[in-house]
Amino acid sequence: MQRTTLFLLGLLLACSGPKQSSIEETENSIYPPALEKILTKHGSLDTWKKMKSLSYEIVGEEMNEKQMIHLHDRRERIEAANFVTGYDGENIWLETDTTYSGDPVFYHNLMFYFYAMPFVLADEGIIYSEADELSFEDKSYPGIKISYNAGVGMSAQDEYFLHYDPETYQMEWLGYTVTYFSKEKSPDIRWIRYNDWQTLEELILPKSMTWYKSEEGVITEPKGAAEFEKVLISESTFDDSLFKKTKGAVVVEQ
Repeated sequence: MQRTTLFLLGLLLACSGPKQSSIEETENSIYPPALEKILTKHGSLDTWKKMKSLSYEIVGEEMNEKQMIHLHDRRERIEAANFVTGYDGENIWLETDTTYSGDPVFYHNLMFYFYAMPFVLADEGIIYSEADELSFEDKSYPGIKISYNAGVGMSAQDEYFLHYDPETYQMEWLGYTVTYFSKEKSPDIRWIRYNDWQTLEELILPKSMTWYKSEEGVITEPKGAAEFEKVLISESTFDDSLFKKTKGAVVVEQ
């Protein structure tokens, strides 16, 4: 398996269910005032909804991993050194060699969901509540807790914790729990710091993100990062053929 993917899978262990919701389904949703300010700070949900395609490369030691996503239905194609996988709107498919040992269902939309913060937290089926403040290096960050209605995606028991700068309302931290494997709620919160942003098409999107260690609920030190290059976001759409199963691929059971 490609080193980049091994690193990310070991680092992430995140949800895979809720991230399949469509952004077109959120028009009648009501968001907490703080989330509305966060979305506005990052370029506005209206601007995000206008975009139809997103692509980026995740930097790797041997070669980059390329991901392409149709934003309005979350179809996807991922190209790496030893595999190609995708989601055609119905099935997840995989073409690989014998060195691949990943889980394409787990990996489907995984990095996209982290990358598209905070906008994916405006998806349908989300329940919002106030989270305890997060403290790091003598600064406090207010938070919003995100949980999901029953039946949303494959991991409806996942929880997220969005923390933001109280003065600028820019996103600073994301906490998340893992339920994909156990199918049960987890008290173990993993943390990602978002403090490296770039502006593309009037949207503030990550340039990199850093995972942090924590001990007894206290965030300590960095343990790894993902860097993004060649990011493109557009109102144009990808050709539908991009997401179709390749000739040598097999459909993966979900």
